[in-house]
Amino acid sequence: MVGGHMRGEFYAAISQLSLERGIPRDVLIKSVEEAVKAVYRKNYDASGDIEVKIDPNTGQATVYRVLQVVENVKDPKTQISLADAKKIDKEARIGSVVHQDVTPDTFGRIAAQMTKQVMLQKIREAEHETIYKEFGDREGELVTGVVQRVENGLVIVQLGKAEAIMPKAEQVESENYKPGQRLKVLLLKVVKTPRGPQLIVSRRDKNLLKRLFEIEVPEIYNGSVEIKAIARIPGVRSKIAVAARQPGIDPVGSCVGVRGTRVQNVVDELQGEKIDIIQWSDDPATFIARALSPAQVNEVILDKETKTATVIVPEKQLSLAIGKDGQNARLAANLTGWRIDIRSPENVEHFSSSSTSVSEEQTDRLEQDVSAETISE
Repeated sequence: MVGGHMRGEFYAAISQLSLERGIPRDVLIKSVEEAVKAVYRKNYDASGDIEVKIDPNTGQATVYRVLQVVENVKDPKTQISLADAKKIDKEARIGSVVHQDVTPDTFGRIAAQMTKQVMLQKIREAEHETIYKEFGDREGELVTGVVQRVENGLVIVQLGKAEAIMPKAEQVESENYKPGQRLKVLLLKVVKTPRGPQLIVSRRDKNLLKRLFEIEVPEIYNGSVEIKAIARIPGVRSKIAVAARQPGIDPVGSCVGVRGTRVQNVVDELQGEKIDIIQWSDDPATFIARALSPAQVNEVILDKETKTATVIVPEKQLSLAIGKDGQNARLAANLTGWRIDIRSPENVEHFSSSSTSVSEEQTDRLEQDVSAETISE
């Protein structure tokens, strides 16, 4: 019924699956038997008690009808006479059961196809289970992958045995993704789908920056330096506010590293994104002044009701404080959570066109470009 090639294949497939996926061979064979039984019932005969046995060496399927040995046969689908039963099993007696081979001649090929399907299904299930075990509780972690391909705007990233998707919204416009490229990505979500787990990764999320600093800065990893807030224009520029949780530690120096090596490693991983590291302060005026670095600030005037800060900077520092396309001011506003008006001493009384204001409306519009969040302890 089943050719020699199939026999070799079946034994090899069962053994390999068992070894690689840790599924016991008897469990696999049982699954195949149940599937073949369902096919027999659907296509041949649904009545009575049917059993299917698969030879673990050859993969050959035999279908048996389970019959009760009785004196008077009333239902030939469930009963058999003692005389007929003895032809099957010499030890048969009234009240015992015998297994009658009812395998159709045409059944070998169907059983072989079914076996292959079940095997593939089991492989998929085992792979899905492996992926869930490996990634299910790792959302928000940094993972290293290799770009497999780019299709329909999606970047497919290989993470070990699993494939992850980086949607357009999680990509950085200035980055160029090429097959074979190694990338550190943030594992955003693991979504259960009927076709198995779907891993969504990001290069855009601000927490990518946080995780990269945790890798590079032991003081952040061990908790002696804390990241208090992050503002990011992905691929362009970021600001990160840090605070020491132990006396005698320089939080900014820890993040910069000797001769700037630590921050440079993060910049290199982000393909040249500029990073400003700022010492956090619980005094809003001090924090806002630092957040506008590298610009020097003369004075910060706070309006706590509207949460607006008027920041006075020297005339020569005005364009630096505002930054290219208003980037520096926008990032500072996002980092601190304050609306910021930047003015030179000459136009404090009369707001002129040479100053800039980062309003709430602008900040709302820029939320797609700038991601910021104060990270709670």
